[in-house]
Amino acid sequence: MDILLLVKTIILGIVEGITEWLPISSTGHLILADEFIKLNMSAEFMEMFNVVIQLGAIMAVVVLYFHKLNPFSPSKSRTEKGETMILWSKVILAVLPAAVIGIPLDDWLDEHLYNPPVVAAMLIIYGILFIENENRNRKNRRRPMNDLGRLSYPMALAIGVFQVLSLIPGTSRSGATILGGILIGCSRTVAAEFSFFLGIPVMFGASFIKILKFGLNFTSMEAIVLITGMAVSFIVSVIAIKFLLGYIKNKDFKAFGVYRIILGILVIAYFALA
Repeated sequence: MDILLLVKTIILGIVEGITEWLPISSTGHLILADEFIKLNMSAEFMEMFNVVIQLGAIMAVVVLYFHKLNPFSPSKSRTEKGETMILWSKVILAVLPAAVIGIPLDDWLDEHLYNPPVVAAMLIIYGILFIENENRNRKNRRRPMNDLGRLSYPMALAIGVFQVLSLIPGTSRSGATILGGILIGCSRTVAAEFSFFLGIPVMFGASFIKILKFGLNFTSMEAIVLITGMAVSFIVSVIAIKFLLGYIKNKDFKAFGVYRIILGILVIAYFALA
């Protein structure tokens, strides 16, 4: 058993669990972390690992929102079950744009965009967008939509279009969809929750594709590393989700925008001097 390898995996699981839900790009952070925390695994395994580890984070949403997302819960009335099915239909609709564009371009994206310069650029660009959007919202007196049940199909599809932007690493899936939700009139809480739910089919689908491409012939160490990373990201994600929902009740996303810009500048400086 390689203890150092497991310690590194745990660190990556913590990074994933925090950054999957905060709008600061989990994939971008994992790519950057790989520059400093080498797992000494094959490039093919790491390409798969950086995506499938996110499935552990997604399971945190399934557990935390199991009752709300389960249309067959015996404690729900017929009306509530119908409302849950409608919510799922909106989630599936919102998934379609990223699926239609992302699946055919999967290999091209891996080859051309999964690199530090792209990550740094997206960190900075979306950091600026978050700050500008919050400044705009302060001037806008319109009351945001606070009920997830009132999210219309066109609004769900619009958020799904924003999710396409997150195919570029460094953008942040949660960042793009939350920003999109706010721009079309949702409250931060509604935008965040719909972003959480949207991640379930997206990450299950992405993980399935990556595992199929890698193959099921894992070595024992590869299996241990993958399971450990997913388990740690799950535990940390539960904490991160609760933190984010509490944070956005009284505060905006400016702090995340500033963080993204600073990190992006540091990444550019690091690789320019390396």
